[in-house]
Amino acid sequence: MKKFMEEFKAFIMRGNVMDMAVGVIIATAFGKITSTLVANVITPLLAYIFNSPNTDALNITLRAATEDTEALVLGLGTFVGAIIDFVVIALIIFLVVKAFNKAKELAEKKKEVEEEAVEEEAEPEPTKEELLLTEIRDLLKKQ
Repeated sequence: MKKFMEEFKAFIMRGNVMDMAVGVIIATAFGKITSTLVANVITPLLAYIFNSPNTDALNITLRAATEDTEALVLGLGTFVGAIIDFVVIALIIFLVVKAFNKAKELAEKKKEVEEEAVEEEAEPEPTKEELLLTEIRDLLKKQ
């Protein structure tokens, strides 16, 4: 059991697991923000377009309510809201990923330029002693 707990602790403390946990927390908060955007901004705009206080105008009543049964309603308004929620989330995630990839690309280009500059600086001119030693080595090879 002790070995299991040590392995579990090592697993949890790895960076990618912690990054994933932070990502899940941020995604949850982000989901709330986009859901609020859809519910409080986009849906009222749609309701205004359809001249209704909410998107219930898009719902279709298949069977009216009676004393014994509830109304049977096809909830297109709810479905449209879910689709809009998905599209907004997908669009924002696309933009975030695109910005991240652009930043990563710029960082890689910057790193390549810095590495090239270091390589150019790393090859100094040989000193007189180095030239003399190279000459001696070459003469010894000929013998």
